[in-house]
Amino acid sequence: MSQQLLLKRGKRVSYQGRSYRIVQFLSLQLAELIAEDNHEVINANITDLQAPDTDTELVKRPDLTLIDDHAWEIARNRLQIIKPLLHLPSRTRAQVAAHAQEHSVSTNTLYTWIRAFESSGVLSSLLPKVRKDKGATRLTPEVEEIIHEAMATDFLTLQKKSVQKLCDEIVKRCMQADLEPPHDNTIRNRVKLLSPEMVASQREGRKKADLSFKPHKGSFPGADWPLSVVQIDHTKLDIILVDDHYRQPIGRPWITLAFDVCSRMVTGFYVSFDPPSALSTGLCLAHSILPKDKWLAQNGIKSEWPVWGLPTTVHVDNAKEFRGEMLQKACDEYNINIEWRPVARPNFGAHVERALGTFSKEIHTLPGTTFSNIQAKGDYKPEKNAALTLSEFESWLSIYIADVYHQKIHSSLGKAPIDAYKQGILGDDQHPGCGLPTKITDEDRLRLDFMPFELRTVQDYGVVIDEIHYYHDVLRRWINAPDPRDSQRKRKFTFRRDPRDLSVIWFFDPEIQTYYPIPYRDTSHPAISIWELREARSKVKSDKRRHLSERSIFDAYDRMREIEAEAIAKSKAARRVNQRRIHHQQVEKPLTRPAPIESTESNRSMTNEPAPPPLDIQPFDEMDDLS
Repeated sequence: MSQQLLLKRGKRVSYQGRSYRIVQFLSLQLAELIAEDNHEVINANITDLQAPDTDTELVKRPDLTLIDDHAWEIARNRLQIIKPLLHLPSRTRAQVAAHAQEHSVSTNTLYTWIRAFESSGVLSSLLPKVRKDKGATRLTPEVEEIIHEAMATDFLTLQKKSVQKLCDEIVKRCMQADLEPPHDNTIRNRVKLLSPEMVASQREGRKKADLSFKPHKGSFPGADWPLSVVQIDHTKLDIILVDDHYRQPIGRPWITLAFDVCSRMVTGFYVSFDPPSALSTGLCLAHSILPKDKWLAQNGIKSEWPVWGLPTTVHVDNAKEFRGEMLQKACDEYNINIEWRPVARPNFGAHVERALGTFSKEIHTLPGTTFSNIQAKGDYKPEKNAALTLSEFESWLSIYIADVYHQKIHSSLGKAPIDAYKQGILGDDQHPGCGLPTKITDEDRLRLDFMPFELRTVQDYGVVIDEIHYYHDVLRRWINAPDPRDSQRKRKFTFRRDPRDLSVIWFFDPEIQTYYPIPYRDTSHPAISIWELREARSKVKSDKRRHLSERSIFDAYDRMREIEAEAIAKSKAARRVNQRRIHHQQVEKPLTRPAPIESTESNRSMTNEPAPPPLDIQPFDEMDDLS
């Protein structure tokens, strides 16, 4: 099945098992369809439309962790070449041929790339095909090192030497080292892959680069249509919430907010007691990209929030806990340009920060608010007046966003954000719209792509991550599998896990190219989070008499639960731990297909084989409040 569904007039779609064509869009939520069999005309909710039946065959694509950097750069370069042709209203062969000649590729090759990307919408569709009959063409590590050094010392400097000078310098260094120098075109292609902003910064200076590539007060380059630029920011909210059971105060939550700069619409958010991280950024992005209908219904909210789709560019906080290769690669896969917000540069993130400021003023009217400072709080007692639970606050915030903030006239726009968004998408008599964004059809895969991962071998006892054993018969054929590149080593496989719930991990089958859920080997263990696991591990390590093992970890966890149960009625920290656990269990998680069952004993005995050393999951290093 295609990863994205293109929504345009005349396009074929599937609705409730029947084939239709899109006649027109009546609003941001409704489309008029005509049936292909009997020409019946109906109105349908846009979020319920599916890819045509002919496209329902699952398109296999590799896990992002298995793609090497060289192939990834080739795919990114191919996308940059075809980008100008993707959105042409009437693309002719002459235009494609001229573009192909400009980039020294054949016209048929360009058409192949265009078809591959338009049918899937993901960057991995442009990866080079592996040819077994072709010899390796990579440069030796020594030559690669010379290229990198020469670029740093002779090209990316304020002296601004030409590319030809760089080529000459690399040839000279290779000759001195008695190495075969690379062709000049190889070096020129490497230069083309460099970030234009980075090149300008190194060769022209940071100030001049900012003038060309960074936003300035009063304007925001590139934010010319909805979802062209989405800003994401995090803040601790000025309100104390209560737990679901005892209705006692548990502390202030964090919010991660995604904000469309063009229309001033809020595209998504994530509220939690966990400190901000790459995980909260990924969850906020998933909430922003996917339709909100199911989420609103699950939370009993009747408001309309017709914002969904992939952003072109995302601006994210530059703190180290938000940076991660996985977040970058996931954004690359979905053709999202991620830009990191420089430290101490106020011209970045101003729009989302103003929106958070507006929300804070409304939050200051709620029971339990801490206000913004001691003077404003006066004699008010936030903990004594706290009344809202996390789920109740999420409902309040959703209603405020959809029914108040989106509907009020915005001073900078002169119109309500919902009207600006509708005009930008559907257009009007004076302004043509950019059209509805493509719809993600594989929502579970998108959620998984933004989750952290581990690489592990499969042993006869299953898989061990942080002393916890996992097993399912789907792993059986991969037990002690050799590495296809080195038969002397065991093959490592990709396992993704949600730090909020470690009871299940997701295994990526490299042949079927599909994820399968793998449960605890001992299914009697309770579901725990990564923060609870670390606390339990710490308890075991502090007891010098106990050996660190899966059983000792869960024994420690059970003792911690007993202590928390006694403390919940009187300890705010314990209540916050309990509420965090409840919230993690309620958050929507990927629903992958069940793994195929093979005929074998259902429960395999635990072995005494040594487990691999635990690996930290970055950037989820925040310890629990009770740590």
